[in-house]
Amino acid sequence: MTERGRFFLLMALLTGLVVVLFVASLLIGPAGLGISASLSALFAADGDVVAIVMQEIRLPRAILGAAIGATLGLSGAAMQGYLRNPLAEPGLLGVSASASLGAVMAIYTGLSSSFPLALPLMALGGALVAVVFVRLLAGESATPISLILAGVAVSSLAGALTSLVLNLSPNPFAALEIVFWMLGSLKDRSMTHVWLSLPFMVVGWIMLAQVARALDALTLGEVTAASLGFKLSRVQALVVLGTAASVGAATAVAGAIGFIGLIVPHVLRPLVGSHPSRLLGASALGGAAVLLAADIAVRVIAPERDLKLGVLTALVGAPFFLWLIFKTRREMI
Repeated sequence: MTERGRFFLLMALLTGLVVVLFVASLLIGPAGLGISASLSALFAADGDVVAIVMQEIRLPRAILGAAIGATLGLSGAAMQGYLRNPLAEPGLLGVSASASLGAVMAIYTGLSSSFPLALPLMALGGALVAVVFVRLLAGESATPISLILAGVAVSSLAGALTSLVLNLSPNPFAALEIVFWMLGSLKDRSMTHVWLSLPFMVVGWIMLAQVARALDALTLGEVTAASLGFKLSRVQALVVLGTAASVGAATAVAGAIGFIGLIVPHVLRPLVGSHPSRLLGASALGGAAVLLAADIAVRVIAPERDLKLGVLTALVGAPFFLWLIFKTRREMI
């Protein structure tokens, strides 16, 4: 089978896996509903209990799981392709940390109690502020190194401010709410969260898809890519803004979910060959599959203890990250 044929086979398998996990996400839950009753209730209009569970609880959770997973996988592949660094991940730009800071401020000030949408809206605002600061610090003609340094600086500042807010939290209940939100979860999300975040994620996906051919050219070096007609400043802007829009929206509704943007592109890279453009689509599907599987796992492993999604991805991702570091060191020797 040709390399192109293997790629299409991989995409078909990943698409099938996402569909299976999406349906499984709809069917698995503490309510213990039957398969036929659950699927029928998705299209019911009578508003009975089963229809409410399926349409207002499980369906938004499944949609967000697939969309946020795709966002993390796609943005991770784009960041690694642009920076030409397999250790790059979406949080490198400080978007996740700044979005978390915005959400934490909404909880700290009490706005989230009086106006529930204040939390995701302030998180989106935090992501917007982060990308503005990164662009200002790195400059219009920023190199990948200066972009990384600007992202680290913004991420460190946002993390420090989040710790300060947590330290000054007026009561332990607010502090506990802040900590739980930062652990990441899809529980109790509604279609309102879907309609709020999905447009931003789709805009981010479109931006990142536009750099596919440029990422292939960048494997030959920046000079060669520029000689082929790719404007590197435009490529950088699309990567930064696309990552900020999609990851900021994802963090706004689900909290911080780490490692998917790092692990998924790295695992799939050997399967797509030396084509960063192909890795974008594969990583989006792979990220959706991983997050859907993780969200199903938190419901199965500890259904009564509310195991947080970000905790599970960290438990799985941290050992992989350590292995990746040791592997990179061995290759450099």
